[in-house]
Amino acid sequence: QLQASGGGLAQPGGSLRLSCAASGFTFRRYAMSWVRQAPGQELEYISRINSGGYSATYTDSVRGRFTISRDNAKNTLYLQMNSLKPEDTAVYYCAKYNSDWYWGRLDARGQETQVTVSS
Repeated sequence: QLQASGGGLAQPGGSLRLSCAASGFTFRRYAMSWVRQAPGQELEYISRINSGGYSATYTDSVRGRFTISRDNAKNTLYLQMNSLKPEDTAVYYCAKYNSDWYWGRLDARGQETQVTVSS
């Protein structure tokens, strides 16, 4: 299971930190990802990280503002979101890859957390 939390309302330029608690599988063995879906739009990949937590990628729209990380001892994935923009408004999900690197495929997605960026 994957349970995201930490969403809410933020002002433009503000920050939020999302967390994703994982259970039911050996978290440290799998690459993970954050994805989001804005109203009326398709699911969008944001960031991904390998199982060891030392390699990550970002989509262009969030690079330099968002940071993905993980704590394998706590079975938790994080997304630090800084310099938030109204276009970051979406429901956010954490997702699991089927391998330790992120060139596998996503095979599980957790419950969402809503992020709203508005003044």
